[in-house]
Amino acid sequence: MRIGIDISQIVHEGAGVAKYVRQMVRALVQSDSKNDYILFAASLRRRHLFYQYVHSLRKILGSRNVRLVVVPIPPTVLDILWNRLHIVPIEWFTGRLDVFWSRDWTQPPLGKAVGITTIHDLTVIRYPASFAKKIVDVHRRRLQWVTRECKKILCDSEATKNDVITLLGIPQEKLHVVYPGFH
Repeated sequence: MRIGIDISQIVHEGAGVAKYVRQMVRALVQSDSKNDYILFAASLRRRHLFYQYVHSLRKILGSRNVRLVVVPIPPTVLDILWNRLHIVPIEWFTGRLDVFWSRDWTQPPLGKAVGITTIHDLTVIRYPASFAKKIVDVHRRRLQWVTRECKKILCDSEATKNDVITLLGIPQEKLHVVYPGFH
């Protein structure tokens, strides 16, 4: 199976989502030698961090089943292409995928891949006055596509799962609680 994962968030070193993505990918690749992992990464200025991360993975795990695809596109452009216009499928960059896990900022169109994402919380939707309008707008646009296209959604807690049901109207069958932790 070809599993695509958007690791773009790791450039925000020290942020919770960056740590989550780094540890999730490491644990998946370390425990699975059967599937191929295509790590998609987009950043205009901090691309070197992706290469460093994959190099560190390969030092620990060897070079098996991991390929990095880096594109010099800033998140603001991906918000326009993917969240607003919803054009340019992720497979244009990665090649064929069976599964694609998206991050918390953009939701690319999918070709034949099954879409999976993680929702850490919905504070930006529940308390929009606490966030910059730009951040609220980006998350709302992305979540519209997540609601339509993702077959499975991982939630960090039962509370998040309940918020996803209540605030987004996503059926419970699509939701799975997976508590974050570190390895």
